[in-house]
Amino acid sequence: MSKKILMLVGDFVEDYEAMVPFQILKMVGHTVHAVCPGKKAGETVKTAVHDFEGDQTYTEKRGHNFMLNADFEKIKPENYDAIVIPGGRAPEYLRLNDKVLEIVKHFVESGKPVAAICHGIQLLTAANVIKGRTLTAYPAVKAEILLAGGKWCEVNSTFSNACVDGNIVTAPAWPAHPEWIRKFLELLGTEIKV
Repeated sequence: MSKKILMLVGDFVEDYEAMVPFQILKMVGHTVHAVCPGKKAGETVKTAVHDFEGDQTYTEKRGHNFMLNADFEKIKPENYDAIVIPGGRAPEYLRLNDKVLEIVKHFVESGKPVAAICHGIQLLTAANVIKGRTLTAYPAVKAEILLAGGKWCEVNSTFSNACVDGNIVTAPAWPAHPEWIRKFLELLGTEIKV
C-alpha cells in the first residue's frame, strides 16, 4: 500500500541523501513531498556532495539543484505516514526553525516511521525526542546524541550500517543507503519481490 512521505531539506542538503531516497521511494510507489522552510514547490535547494577521500573528515563539493515539490507552509504532518531527514549542511540551521522541530516531534512521538541519516540526526536531537533511544549518525554528531540522552550505535568502517530503534532508522552517511533504505521500507511495510 502506497504511503505519503515527507522529506525535510534545505540549501546544501547532502546530494545523495536527498536525491537517492526521494527517487527510490517514488520508484516503489510511495508519494514523497520534499519541502524546505521559506520555499515553495517548483523552487530548488542547492545540494552538497560529501565524500570520503582519506582526510580526517569528509570533503564537500557543490552538487545539484534539487527541486521541491510541495510548499513547507502548507504541510500538515498528520497527513503523512512517515518522514525522511537527509543530512548535509541543512540540518544545522533547519533545527533553529520551531515548525521543523514540531514536525519532527509529531513523527517520533506518534510512532510513525522516521528515517534520518548523517547530520539529519541533528533535527532529532534538537527536537529533544531521542532520550533512551539508540541511534547512529556521522561520528561528529555522536556527542549531540549522547548529550540529548540517546545511546550511540557504533559506525562500521565503511559507513554502511544502519540502526533501528522502534520507529526510527538512522545511518551514518550515504554509503549506508542500501541498509538504511531497506530498513525504512520494512518500517513502512513495503514489500519488494524479486
